[in-house]
Amino acid sequence: MKTEILTINPNSSFSALTNLVARILLIILFFLAGTSKISGYEATAGWMDAMGVPGSLLPLVILAEIGGALALLVGFQTRLVALLLALFTLASAFIFHINLADQTQFLMFFKNLSISGGFLALMLLGGGKFSLDAKFNKV
Repeated sequence: MKTEILTINPNSSFSALTNLVARILLIILFFLAGTSKISGYEATAGWMDAMGVPGSLLPLVILAEIGGALALLVGFQTRLVALLLALFTLASAFIFHINLADQTQFLMFFKNLSISGGFLALMLLGGGKFSLDAKFNKV
C-alpha cells in the first residue's frame, strides 16, 4: 500500500528546477558571509583569534564560503562541495556558537545544524539536471 501523499518524478523539470532553487537558497547566506568577511577582514580575523581559531585561517574560510557557494550555484562537484560545506557548517556551530545559554548563539547553533541537514540532503541528491555535473557527467 502506497502511503506517500506527494509523489514527484525525480527526472521531471519540476524536480530539476526545485534542485536549482534549493541550491540557490542554501548558498545565499554563505556568499554574503564570505563577502562581508572580506570587507571586515581585520575585525573577523580578530574575532576568530578571540575564539581560539587562528585568524590566519580567514582566507580559507572566505574561500570555503564564496568558492563553495559559487560551486553549488553552478552545480560543480555538488555532492563533494555539499558534504564539505555541511562539515564546515557543523564545525562553525561547535566552535563559534556553542554558548547555548546565550539566546542568539543558541539560535545560530541550531541554524547551523539545520543548514548542515540541507547540505547533506543536497549531497544525496547531487546537482540535478541544471548543473555542470549533469553537463559533464551526463547524469
